[in-house]
Amino acid sequence: MHRFFVPQLYNETMTIEGVDARHISKVLRMQPGAQLQLVSDDGVSALAEITAIDSECVTVHCLEKLAESHEPAVRLILAQGLAKGEKMEFIIQKAVEMGAYSVVPVAMEHSVVRLDGAKAAKKVERWQKIAESAAKQSKRDIIPEVQPVQTMAQMLAANDCATKIIAYECEDKKSLKAALKEAQAKGALTDLLLIIGPEGGISEAELDAARAAGAVPASLGRRILRAETAGLVAISAIFYETGDLGD
Repeated sequence: MHRFFVPQLYNETMTIEGVDARHISKVLRMQPGAQLQLVSDDGVSALAEITAIDSECVTVHCLEKLAESHEPAVRLILAQGLAKGEKMEFIIQKAVEMGAYSVVPVAMEHSVVRLDGAKAAKKVERWQKIAESAAKQSKRDIIPEVQPVQTMAQMLAANDCATKIIAYECEDKKSLKAALKEAQAKGALTDLLLIIGPEGGISEAELDAARAAGAVPASLGRRILRAETAGLVAISAIFYETGDLGD
């Protein structure tokens, strides 16, 4: 069943306008009597039925609120070193599908891509649209935010997650699984900042800064993963360990 986001579920009868209305009428070709799901900004979802439709406005009647949640128990923020080409779009799309709460594009020392000012803002706007589309497709209860492009220092200062993990290819003592078990033992696995480097990897200075901010370096295994692979592998492992991918 198709899912659409609205600012608030404020009444039994509501209207959907703009891009979503055009998508419903012209792309999906839905008709009065068809059902869809609505999700408000506060994560409340409802089953609704279309009562009237045209290319610019769809009127729906809310039938019932839905109690089920599609969100992981762990609020995961992915801090991703800027990757070149379409890799960043792929990372954001898949991270949102998998359950990331937010994505922070980070300009790191070894990032090939350099973004600033209007160029960075335009990229973030496009990435946010990709996140919204992925959230609809994967039936999320929220639209994860793609935050503005930040430096490593800015990102670390702005995120006070209970657990911070930085994936580091040279780490040979602590695995991701071990880091997660330590966090679980402390009762700190409620929100998690996951830091992933760009194609050129994480610099020693960035690693030191992350450590100083409380991040734990962890290995993702004996193989070197590409920038667009590492974060998705780590997210999968985290949600598997925390029971979000089924028992």
